[in-house]
Amino acid sequence: EVQLVESWGGLVQAGGSLRLSCAASGFTFDAYAIGWFRQAPGKEREGVSCISNSGATTYYADSVKGRFTISRDNAKNTVYLQMNSLKPEDTAVYYCNADLYVAPPQDRYLEVWGQGTLVTVSS
Repeated sequence: EVQLVESWGGLVQAGGSLRLSCAASGFTFDAYAIGWFRQAPGKEREGVSCISNSGATTYYADSVKGRFTISRDNAKNTVYLQMNSLKPEDTAVYYCNADLYVAPPQDRYLEVWGQGTLVTVSS
């Protein structure tokens, strides 16, 4: 079964840090880029960061650049999001995502999402 499982969200004070984990199973992990997204109450889901399959290339939204660091351990099938200098506006449910290629005859991409982990930053 294809699965992504996020963990290690929690409650932290402004200025604090958290490291989220996204554990993958059921697919060839090192063949795919992985993304982190978040959704705050009453807002649309937004992209936060992503990392290429090898880990060589990363992307960050402007709102988190310089504070968040994405990394991956392909031996452990896990992607991490280190979040430092957290702000109350970082409060959201954080999700990881992979778009998996499904071979012909389907020849399409399948979006896979985890269940999310809640990060709450108090002021």
